[in-house]
This record gives sequence, C-alpha cells and structure tokens, in this order.
Amino acid sequence: MRPPEDPSDTPTADRITEAEYAVMEVLWDRPRQTAAEVCAEVCAKKGWSLATVKTLLSRLVQKGALAAEPDGRRFLYTPLIARAAYLGGESRRLVDRLFGGSAASLVAHLAESEALSEADFAQIEALLKELRP
Repeated sequence: MRPPEDPSDTPTADRITEAEYAVMEVLWDRPRQTAAEVCAEVCAKKGWSLATVKTLLSRLVQKGALAAEPDGRRFLYTPLIARAAYLGGESRRLVDRLFGGSAASLVAHLAESEALSEADFAQIEALLKELRP
C-alpha cells in the first residue's frame, strides 16, 4: 500500500505523540518491521520495554498511521503516512499556530533569538537561491 502524499489524507496525523513519532521514525527508515525489531532500535535509547513499543504500535494502527500485516504469530508494521507529508503538515500547523501563517516570522524569530548559527544562515541563503526562479 502506497502512503498518502497529502497529510490531510490522514486526519489522525496531527495526533501523533512524541513517543509515537519515535516509533514512526524507525518504520520510515525501514518499513515492514516487527515489534521486536522496532524495540531493538528504540527501547535502549528511550528506556522502553517491548510492551511499551507494542502499545505504541497498536495506537498508531488505530490512528491509521500504520498498517499491521499478519506474519505467522507476529505482525509486520508499515507506515501509511509518508514522512515528508507528515513533516510538511506539522510544519504548516506550527507556522500557522505560532506565527500567524508566516514562515518569514518563524525565521525572524529564530534569528532574533540567536537560535540560528552562521551555518544555518548559509544553508537558508543557499536554499532560497536554489528555490527562487
């Protein structure tokens, strides 16, 4: 099954918690993993148990963010939300909610609060030059 391109295709995408997002990152990097394989990636880093990962996977399936395909006595989990679509939707919601829809206001805030390094400025400038026709 192909992930939707538009985050609005997945109304549950905005309800993904930080913990669920950690699980999604693992599955975006390598789809079709078992709960044990996901746990091998995140449990030690997060201090979680296999039961915690199974709970998070179950929630993500219920939210429509993951598909669970039976594979013998276990399930293989695959994202139904594309990473780029999810990040795009979350970014847009952040800008809309905190900066009145103005991405320029976000960048200005980061610059004014000294959250941008010289390397960040250079990357932003290069990106803008690349994107400008």
